[in-house]
Amino acid sequence: MDGTQHHVSSKKWRRKIHEVIYEADTPLGKLFDVVLLVVIIISLILVMLESVPDLGKAYRNEFITAEWVITIFFTIEYFLRIISINKPSKYIFSFYGIIDLLSTIPLYLTFFFGGLNALLAVRSLRLLRVFRILKITRYIGEADKLSKAIKSSGPKIAVFLFAVMVVSIIFGTLMYLIEGPEHGFDSIPKSIYWCIVTLTTVGFGDIAPETAFGQFLATIIMIMGYGIIAVPTGIVSAEYSQSKREKSDKKTLKNESNYRHVNTQVCQNCHSKKHQDGALYCHNCGYSLDE
Repeated sequence: MDGTQHHVSSKKWRRKIHEVIYEADTPLGKLFDVVLLVVIIISLILVMLESVPDLGKAYRNEFITAEWVITIFFTIEYFLRIISINKPSKYIFSFYGIIDLLSTIPLYLTFFFGGLNALLAVRSLRLLRVFRILKITRYIGEADKLSKAIKSSGPKIAVFLFAVMVVSIIFGTLMYLIEGPEHGFDSIPKSIYWCIVTLTTVGFGDIAPETAFGQFLATIIMIMGYGIIAVPTGIVSAEYSQSKREKSDKKTLKNESNYRHVNTQVCQNCHSKKHQDGALYCHNCGYSLDE
């Protein structure tokens, strides 16, 4: 009987932790998200300030103390996220799980490096803390829509980039034949590099065509570059607009059919999201959402 009571008690507090950490539709969940967001921003500010030589030397001990406090906070958060779900691997190997780990371990890794020669390596490891900025994306509602739009645009952008590479190879080879080594175009790869730099309107200026025909070809590449830069943006924008239209249409259909709105509840068992308000069981694995 005691074992059963202990199991029930353990299940309850794990469920409570899950509600606070993973769900933002409760007062404690909202408070936790706000606190976590503030700590992430503070940690990023500390990383920036520590990189300033004068501040880094003057307040070295203060920076180290603050970093340990923040690291311990993130460590507790990381393990609470793991123990509050039935299948920890779903979180550990997820995008945010990996980011959470990368942003937590640098300070602990410094224990494995000793001596003066390792100071540079330790400093590099601690710079991994900037991965915490990626955790902020979970609080941006539009980030999910943008991510989906980019994924949907992937095949189109891949074909576009392939076409750009073909154009760069062709024009780079032509420029090599026109200008030649005497004008700095001493190999086809270097000529392709120049073409890519020109096509993207970066223009480092380390090499430049000197013949009239070479300059004419460079002019064509520059004009093409302005159009090429706009294409990926247009592809993603179109997918984003399409996604918003589809979502708007779905909302209209749901309202007309008297469907319930989707909430932010996260399944404790399989980590699935976007359940309907009032749902008792997970739409993915059937696990009870109220246990």
